[in-house]
Amino acid sequence: MFSRRLFLASTSAALWLPKMAYAQGGKPHFTLGVASGTPKLDGFILWTRLAPDPLNGGGMPAGIAEIRVRVCTDEAMRNTVRDEIVRTSDEDAHSVHYKVTGLKPGREYFYQFYYGDEESVIGRTRTTDPNAPEARVALASCQHYETGYYAAYRDMAEWVPDCVIHTGDYIYEGGISALGAQMRDVGGGERRLFEIVRQHNSNEITTLWDYRNRHALYRSDPHLQAAHAVAPWIVAMDDHEVDNNWASDTPQDPEKQTPLEFQIRRYAAFKAYYEHMPIEAPPTFHKMRATLQLYGKYHMGPALIHLLDTRQFRSDQPCGDGRKPLCDEALDPERTMMGAAQEAWLTNSLKTSPAPFNVIATQVWYTPYRYTEAPVTNMDSWDGYPAARKRLSETLADGVSNPVFLTGDWHTAMASTVYETPFDQTSRRVGHELVGSSISSSCPWARDMEIVRDANPHVSYLNGKKRGYLRATFTKDNCQAEFRIVEDSGRPDSLVTTDTEVRTKDM
Repeated sequence: MFSRRLFLASTSAALWLPKMAYAQGGKPHFTLGVASGTPKLDGFILWTRLAPDPLNGGGMPAGIAEIRVRVCTDEAMRNTVRDEIVRTSDEDAHSVHYKVTGLKPGREYFYQFYYGDEESVIGRTRTTDPNAPEARVALASCQHYETGYYAAYRDMAEWVPDCVIHTGDYIYEGGISALGAQMRDVGGGERRLFEIVRQHNSNEITTLWDYRNRHALYRSDPHLQAAHAVAPWIVAMDDHEVDNNWASDTPQDPEKQTPLEFQIRRYAAFKAYYEHMPIEAPPTFHKMRATLQLYGKYHMGPALIHLLDTRQFRSDQPCGDGRKPLCDEALDPERTMMGAAQEAWLTNSLKTSPAPFNVIATQVWYTPYRYTEAPVTNMDSWDGYPAARKRLSETLADGVSNPVFLTGDWHTAMASTVYETPFDQTSRRVGHELVGSSISSSCPWARDMEIVRDANPHVSYLNGKKRGYLRATFTKDNCQAEFRIVEDSGRPDSLVTTDTEVRTKDM
């Protein structure tokens, strides 16, 4: 979408060439693209990473590198509002997190990085504005590199949203799968096609080196780079950025990792995530515990977006995880999905919000879902944390304006009405949930959900067969959702169409 142009320093200055640029043997450095994120009223974070050998640690020599960055009000990059030299080093994998402040709200800006005689692509971003008449938001999640191409991101970039919300599973931590397609039995005598179209670059990742190379592999995709370059991103991780279904200090397989080993692995995952995302603060490691600040709020026109972090602070999944009936452990009123501090922050923000729409971007489904006529549920979702969901639903029912959950995780597009008491449509309606399908991750449990639709009348739309994403447009009196689906996720050039549209005021 954006043109490339060789930058010659303005006025009479010569081409800017740091000494380190000569040491890379002529290889390109901006191999992983550019990005912006954490949009605010007066600024944002700009990101890039120098990586001439991206899948082998990056390929930069140890030491400090200097990078020039410019921010302009026009795509032609003539009206400059910022022009600075920033420093980075091997300590952060030669990634750049340039914080821009002091700009005007609700404005479009363009940016570009320069290193030696190289220039990056030009990125587009924008500041937020609570007074804007609408907000156009794209919702993405679950982009397993092996199980599909990123045609959804190509389509998203062409839409040019005001921002992209990514609710997690940006990378997958698993090893290398065998290429090919196979038909699998999904139950009831039905078989469906599953494919591995490209491969990971190592066995299961556990070290900082591994996580850096895995992020670089995903970032190498041109359609993902295009979606990053066209709009600011708001991001939080789910489980696969670290370890499948991890919860706070507990990994998926605690019998194979000591508590200290998992904290070291968690820190490595957090560090690599920071190094590849347009977020402001790096992780910390304090008292043998790794943490990374992710949750926050963003006011975009009629929508006040609350981005949650439902991994770092949650209680461990109850009843041994998986899909099963609730047990006594799940009913413990002390169990938490967000942790006390985040829960208090969210409650206060919702109660004091002036926005027409209060958006809650959460990693896992808030909507209850029966997988059989008896209450078998997914313990990794809010279903496994009924006391925490009850507390939040009571808050939402107490006068919060138009709550809308935007969610990923389950590789299934869905629209639902949320009631204060799960499955009781005579209880107070507290909001709606809109779930985008996965960008590329397959959904082996799709049939399990389809055959029990009648047991879930609060769900008005469901599609686990197709990959895709969600477009949501907020105005002062409505949220219109467009469920985009990819015709064939095994092709990067696949057609992407709208499966259905819903309006919350009609639900």
